[in-house]
Amino acid sequence: MLVKLLRNGVGGIFQVGDLITRPAKMKRLPEAQQQVEQDCQQLALYQLPRCPFCIKVRRAMHKLNLPIETRNVNPGSTHRDELQAGGGRVKSPCLRIEENGETRWMYESNDIIAYLQQRFG
Repeated sequence: MLVKLLRNGVGGIFQVGDLITRPAKMKRLPEAQQQVEQDCQQLALYQLPRCPFCIKVRRAMHKLNLPIETRNVNPGSTHRDELQAGGGRVKSPCLRIEENGETRWMYESNDIIAYLQQRFG
């Protein structure tokens, strides 16, 4: 209980800090941005709003100008059940990647950011 309170308190501070210091979005030609938006439809970020690691990933998504759907995995959420069933565990952040008819689940924030930078940076 105490850990949850601390995590939510610190996460709230990080969330406000992110909103205040958010970096500028990457600029692309309209055609290139349209392709990125189409590619992002195959991605979904399973996350918690106040999780510091999730904030880190969302910040990278914002900087790279990636409109990736975010799905909250709060207890009782259907997205939490999807994450458990598909990825095998409930841990956030997790990026769901649909490619060539297959689904991959990527869990570590640094791995997710590296993947996004390599693919879209």
